[in-house]
Amino acid sequence: MKKGLYCVISVLALLLSVSCSSTKYVPDGSYLLDEVSIHTDNKEVKPSSLSMYVRQNPNAKWFSLFKTQLYVYNWSGADSTRWINRVLRKVGDAPVIYRKEDADRTREEMTKAVQNMGYMGASVETECHVKKKKIRLVYNVATGKPYIVRTIRYDIPDDNIRNLMQLDSAGTYLSEGMRFDVNQLDAERQRITNNLLGNGYYKFNKDFLSYTADTARNTYLVDLTLHLLPYRQRGGTGSQQHRQYTIGKVGFVTDYNVLQSSANSIEVNDSLHYNGLSFYYKDKLYLRPQLLENNLHILPGDLYDERKVQRTYSNFGRLQALKYTNIRFVEEREDSTRLDAYIMLTKSKHKSVSFELEGTNSAGDLGAAAAVSFQHRNLFRGSEALMLRFRGAYEAISPLKSGYNQENYMELGAEATINFPRFMFPFLSRDFRRTIRATTEFGLQYNYQMRPEFTRIVASGSWSYRWGMQRQRSQHRIDLLDINYLYMPWIDPAFREIYLDKEQNYILAYNYEDRFIVRSGYSYTYNSAGQALMNNALLGNSYSVRINIESAGSLLYGLAKLTGMKKNESGEYTLLNIPFAQYIKGDIDYAKNFVIDNRNSLAFHVGGGIAVPYGNASVVPFEKRYFSGGANSVRGWSVRELGPGSYVGDRNNFLNQSGDIKLDASVEYRTHLFWKLHGALFVDAGNIWTLHEYESQPGGQFKFNTFYKQIAVAYGMGIRLDLDFFVLRFDAGMKAINPVYESGRNRYPIVHPDFSRDFAFHFAVGYPF
Repeated sequence: MKKGLYCVISVLALLLSVSCSSTKYVPDGSYLLDEVSIHTDNKEVKPSSLSMYVRQNPNAKWFSLFKTQLYVYNWSGADSTRWINRVLRKVGDAPVIYRKEDADRTREEMTKAVQNMGYMGASVETECHVKKKKIRLVYNVATGKPYIVRTIRYDIPDDNIRNLMQLDSAGTYLSEGMRFDVNQLDAERQRITNNLLGNGYYKFNKDFLSYTADTARNTYLVDLTLHLLPYRQRGGTGSQQHRQYTIGKVGFVTDYNVLQSSANSIEVNDSLHYNGLSFYYKDKLYLRPQLLENNLHILPGDLYDERKVQRTYSNFGRLQALKYTNIRFVEEREDSTRLDAYIMLTKSKHKSVSFELEGTNSAGDLGAAAAVSFQHRNLFRGSEALMLRFRGAYEAISPLKSGYNQENYMELGAEATINFPRFMFPFLSRDFRRTIRATTEFGLQYNYQMRPEFTRIVASGSWSYRWGMQRQRSQHRIDLLDINYLYMPWIDPAFREIYLDKEQNYILAYNYEDRFIVRSGYSYTYNSAGQALMNNALLGNSYSVRINIESAGSLLYGLAKLTGMKKNESGEYTLLNIPFAQYIKGDIDYAKNFVIDNRNSLAFHVGGGIAVPYGNASVVPFEKRYFSGGANSVRGWSVRELGPGSYVGDRNNFLNQSGDIKLDASVEYRTHLFWKLHGALFVDAGNIWTLHEYESQPGGQFKFNTFYKQIAVAYGMGIRLDLDFFVLRFDAGMKAINPVYESGRNRYPIVHPDFSRDFAFHFAVGYPF
């Protein structure tokens, strides 16, 4: 530990020494732009809203503290022919040299931005503080008194458009007494435009709306008028009223090559007509006409509606049999108000085979796994996606006690799922199924596990629905029926005698018996960022919420009570002589991301869950219990190494380190280092508890007067390799507060750290939250 401390001190000393020479490559007569700050005299105008107008920023800082890349650049020598100097300059950042013209441009754009907020008399002054060869730049913003909208008038000569605007007036962004904010005025133009685009005005855009603003001298009051301009064709001189368009013919072109957009590139040699729609295709129509009609919201005779166009795009984007969709509108005649719509479809590759190889490491036992998958994305010409997957794994297990018949682990698995791009349920009307744009999934899984201690078979079947809303910000999933069957055909006699026949280890014994789990559930996920992602980095502040509720065994228990079903020796009702689990479980997780600047952000999350066994069970099945520690939990502990409560743990039985209640919280400071590498500093807290007191888990029961003393705390740092399509994460965590100990130096390893005892390393894919 002392050696590690010396290394940290040495690195800090090196960074300090380099920082003293941060102007090494700043030419004489020039200045290093050391810091830029914005000060405003109005709390309604926040500096963060003006930072985007800064044209020149200082060298980036790691964790908002150290200009590490500048220091790396300064390590390089003057001889650019040496490879080490070229590498250091490529990895590092050259010093940012202050340019007055950029500062003046920033001041001008910032002034205009504040004036657009309604502060027409705003001014921005620059203040420079020079120290040796460094300069600190301050932009001082004086907003002045805001202009206020006194009256609002509308100059709308078109009666139909005026009526549509009045019907939609409840959503207006304009009000008398508001600040004369140009951004709000522009948002109102776009809102009106969206409304008109949804009511047939195909050629309308916000440039046909304009404002005039009259101000009285020295009053800071504005009389605002919104004008509707007449329609003018591009290049034309005459003007006319805006026209509403209706949909004429609707056709599908199913073999469109998106890479060749000319009309001559469309290969068609056959067609058919179905319910007033036309279908043009080459050789064979690979999708059923009914499927295409069900996903279409642009219908002949309807007014043009931009919202229905986007909904049609969304629906066809869900079909895995298609790669691209493009919708074209053509006027029937130059003076006509009818639009013919053509939905151009590009076919995807319907069949594919993939192979996977992976290495495994379970508590030091190394192994390998391989899988092969086959996928058909258009099984019944309805964009049904069939997936077949076969997996095998082998692991060399550490030597066990004598008496076991073999010392290796093997696993064989098969999985089949089929996804239908529609809501499938009997007795539902066609209109309802068109409204609920859900996908239906059926699945079957089989898993065969052979260990030295036992052989286990897990078979399951599922029926679920999924759908998303509002540009994929909201995601819903309903598990209508999920049946799992756990079968233990063989258990080693020595393992049964030592671990299962002891009554005090009831949790272990319960989870090594044949059992049915018949469950239903609902999960909801909301991400405020939606699709606003770029290279896995959020473009702004965002948050996400995840809620999951599930219940198992309630219906079976009710049927057993009604039919007077007999119980087995353990007092459990059985289905086909197999007891079934009964529990209710709920989870909630909230995460928030604050963007500090374009290289730094602060993220935190808090979550919790509880699983309650009742009726036919006194224990929740292991697969549904909680565990703590690991890459996505309290990272000072390895996976399944923490809890429950103050329980010390048993390395020979990881099932004992599971619980019925879980609390988790994390704070993480994230920074972009260089290239595709990102860094993080984090603090985690949490634990798990049981609802009941078990002899095999002393100290694990949740109690209101003691649980807060049993919350574990860890801290650490991580490196993330962002490869755009996925993120590789390496986290190193240290224990800070260990709930195993009630007091003493061992309870607070943050004060008395022991690297071999308190350190945990984690490798994972993706961010922890």
